[in-house]
Amino acid sequence: MDIKSLIRDIPDYPKPGIIYRDVTTLLQNSEGLNYVIDHFSELFSEQKIEYVIGIESRGFIFGAPIAYKLGAGFVPVRKAGKLPAEIHSIEYELEYGSDRLEIHQDAIQPESRILIVDDLIATGGTAAATAELINKLGCKLIGFAFIIELLALEGRAKLPDASIQSMVTY
Repeated sequence: MDIKSLIRDIPDYPKPGIIYRDVTTLLQNSEGLNYVIDHFSELFSEQKIEYVIGIESRGFIFGAPIAYKLGAGFVPVRKAGKLPAEIHSIEYELEYGSDRLEIHQDAIQPESRILIVDDLIATGGTAAATAELINKLGCKLIGFAFIIELLALEGRAKLPDASIQSMVTY
């Protein structure tokens, strides 16, 4: 299936010169959505994944059904201030400034086997910070699953040694 044809390009968003890769058109297409979920579930089916970590916010959309197909739990990693219980957090650098990611303290057990899911990898900062957070919790990162990879930004170079799977590259 040609997943790339289901992703809408929006020029000059959020600012001039940027082409935004919009997955909402992929989400509208039941065949495309099912294909993405099945593809990543098959890729990681033999890896004994215990938890799928979805990065806010589109990682939630893809991560939860992948977790279901893998027979794994789903855990959201959120931006600062969104989780109601005790949290672990990590600060990370953005292109201009910094941000923080959080996970509930009781979300995963040490030594759990983890798959991190997000819709897109660009510079790799958010995915790398999520991996570092998982590492600090004593878990085993098995891999990353991204629908879109922006190759020119070299985000995968920031990621730790694990399986890195992307379906569409630009």
